[in-house]
Amino acid sequence: MKYIIAMIRPEKLDAVKNELQKVEVNGLTVSSVAGYGAQRGHLEIDRAKAKKCEANLLEKVRIEIAVKDDFLQATVAAIKSGSRDKDGYVGSGKIFVLPLENVIRIRTNENGNDAL
Repeated sequence: MKYIIAMIRPEKLDAVKNELQKVEVNGLTVSSVAGYGAQRGHLEIDRAKAKKCEANLLEKVRIEIAVKDDFLQATVAAIKSGSRDKDGYVGSGKIFVLPLENVIRIRTNENGNDAL
């Protein structure tokens, strides 16, 4: 089993969800987050407080999906397809794939692949 975390631009969420539904990946969690990657933030000096602070954190959407191993490639391809811009826009996002040791469905006490 794998745990996939994807950081994408908010306006791409609907397209990613549509692509995931096409490959029959239906369970996901979505959160609003802020951060920056390769484009980096910049420093601003708050003169009133006499301190430096980071500015321009970009709004992103974090998608979390647990999948069986045989769904991994299709899920990653769907996320890439839905979130990619044709012009190669910087800030399109990242996908992280982590091993998932176990999943337990609380209602039935099923474990592993059966719980997904």
